[in-house]
Amino acid sequence: METAVERLIYGSRWILAPIYLGLSLALLALGLKFFQEIFHVLPRIFAIKETDLVLLVLTLIDLALVGGLIIMVMLSSYETFVSRLDLAAEQDKLGWLGRMDYTSLKNKVASSIVAISSIHLLKVFMNTPNVVEDHLFWYVVIHLTFVASAFAMGMLDRLTRHD
Repeated sequence: METAVERLIYGSRWILAPIYLGLSLALLALGLKFFQEIFHVLPRIFAIKETDLVLLVLTLIDLALVGGLIIMVMLSSYETFVSRLDLAAEQDKLGWLGRMDYTSLKNKVASSIVAISSIHLLKVFMNTPNVVEDHLFWYVVIHLTFVASAFAMGMLDRLTRHD
């Protein structure tokens, strides 16, 4: 009986596989949004102000960082929690794949969130005439919370590491 329960619990990890597949659909939606932004600005590229162009580029960078975060979480989590990825050719395999444990994934996700938040905050600062002053304060507080959280996680990992 115990063995059957343990096998059932262990096999339930496959419930995560469709969730990771769903992340690939989110990545597709992000890619569509990325190119929608580019196609939206191309016809008027010579007419827009430099500040607006920089804001657009920051938006594109933001989308790219979120896309990288999705890939990192999707692939690394699948390999950590579900099954090893069996790729046909080793040259296709990403260098970090298979070497990233849960702790390093957690730290990379936290770092990515801080980078995404930084880009968003930079966009807000570049657009300050259109931002309510109270909102600006809360954007900074939220960003600093992300920074402090990432720093604290890194410190906790360093303190608890058993080398």
